[in-house]
Amino acid sequence: MTAKRRYRLLCPIARALDVLGDRWALLIVRDLHAGPARYQELEVGLGMATNLLATRLTELTEAGVIRKSSELGSRAYELTELGRQTDRVLWELSRFGANLEPEPEPRRPGNLRLMALPLRLMLESVEDRPELVVRLLVDDDAFTIVSSAAGVELGYGDLGSDDEPDLVIRTDYEGFLDVGEGRLTIEEFAAKSVDIVKGEEHAASFLAMMASAINAFSDAPRDFAPRT
Repeated sequence: MTAKRRYRLLCPIARALDVLGDRWALLIVRDLHAGPARYQELEVGLGMATNLLATRLTELTEAGVIRKSSELGSRAYELTELGRQTDRVLWELSRFGANLEPEPEPRRPGNLRLMALPLRLMLESVEDRPELVVRLLVDDDAFTIVSSAAGVELGYGDLGSDDEPDLVIRTDYEGFLDVGEGRLTIEEFAAKSVDIVKGEEHAASFLAMMASAINAFSDAPRDFAPRT
């Protein structure tokens, strides 16, 4: 493996970029914020070349940002404590990126692990959170959200909790993007893109939480062209 080029500057930002600044590195970390993932799951979700993925995983492991997962075996990875500290970095990048005009024909991700971190941090920003367990079905992907006054747990798939969800909602990825980017109001999103599978009596609380979370996500008005 060719040695990485480094900035070698007396600057903490430069040191961070030495570890996370290469192409795909931050997106791998982003997806691992959804929980441990097998190599193939990362490869499919990111749509990147397998040799490049292997290189980035080795580099991030050597930097102490990720490690082999004890849950899923040797071909799976998870964040270390150092790696989990990237959550606010990615949050601010997500907020910044939400104010940029989307690409006209973006490539759809292979899975939706990328939703987990920004969604958790958005929901955590809400002060008066309901006590609620939500199963969120987005196209073919599932998320478990446990909301309480203490915080928000959010995982890709099952969090391992024995608790039955209070609310099961089905929606689509494009609808989620549209409400987050201001193309839809929360009322339009609920009418157009939300199917309540279970727990209709809890839907209003969750959608109100979503509305507050979206307001916290971006305090700058956006005027994007309608999605075609």
